[in-house]
Amino acid sequence: MTIRGFVLTLAAAALSTSVIAQGPAAQPPAAQPPPPAQGPAAGGPETLPPLRVHIYAGLKTHAEGQHDYPQFLADWSKILTSRGAYVTGGLQFPSAKDLASVDVMVIYKGDAGYMSMEDRANLDSYIRRGGGLVSLHDALCGPEPEYFSSVVGGAKKHGEVNYTLEAEVPYTIVATSHPIMQGMSNFTIKDEAFFKMTWSSAPEITVLATATMADTPSAQGQKAVGEVVPQIWTFERSLAPAPTGQPYRAFVWMQGHNYSNFADPQIQGMLLRGISWAGKRPADALSTVRPARGGGRGRGTNPQGTGGRGTGA
Repeated sequence: MTIRGFVLTLAAAALSTSVIAQGPAAQPPAAQPPPPAQGPAAGGPETLPPLRVHIYAGLKTHAEGQHDYPQFLADWSKILTSRGAYVTGGLQFPSAKDLASVDVMVIYKGDAGYMSMEDRANLDSYIRRGGGLVSLHDALCGPEPEYFSSVVGGAKKHGEVNYTLEAEVPYTIVATSHPIMQGMSNFTIKDEAFFKMTWSSAPEITVLATATMADTPSAQGQKAVGEVVPQIWTFERSLAPAPTGQPYRAFVWMQGHNYSNFADPQIQGMLLRGISWAGKRPADALSTVRPARGGGRGRGTNPQGTGGRGTGA
């Protein structure tokens, strides 16, 4: 390169440096989009942390295809995990440590109303801070329906004839605008319905669907044939004043005697929305199956497929 060429190259480099230094004045930067919104106002479950669900199940009872609590623990751990939830569970009542980071406890266990004083204390602490509950089938059965009805809104006493056994359960949706019941219409399943209930009076339940008691021997003996009884409802209550205490939500579906009904599209969608609602999330937060992440194990499970205490299914 000649001396003249070298000088011209240096001049061009100096001019370029001057333009870069004056960048904003010479050429305004392109406008940047605002950061994405966070929280429920953003309009989607993707902006929220995973819903943390604990499934409290029990040992298998009744005939084949009925009251299959361990199968529910296995199946719904997968169903909920596939929809972005973080799932733990077991066959014993969860400890205070188990419940410390839980948003919703789903109970599908026969006679779950039988609880030790330690279990009651753990449950009380959990719902006082606003933890949600979902009660399925005979989870609300126990020795003291007055107590359990104060927790989930309604309960039945163990040992009484207060059921229809296997029969048609014709649902009448009475709260069609409630987010849990969105898109649902009246339908009938074969299962078991309960009557002779103990109800909370302060506050009262919000009835989502009722059913007329079928003409079965057990209903005949109790003169309950034709009685219209709530079978699906919500319950909201606060046990402690703010800011330390938070209101909690409970959702109850009284069926689930026949395990096959959990696969009914209307039932499954309703339960997913009920779990989301009890966890104070948008009703559709669990409606979408999400791509699997990582290898081997799913999120929220131990190698045996359950978390918390107890034996996995």
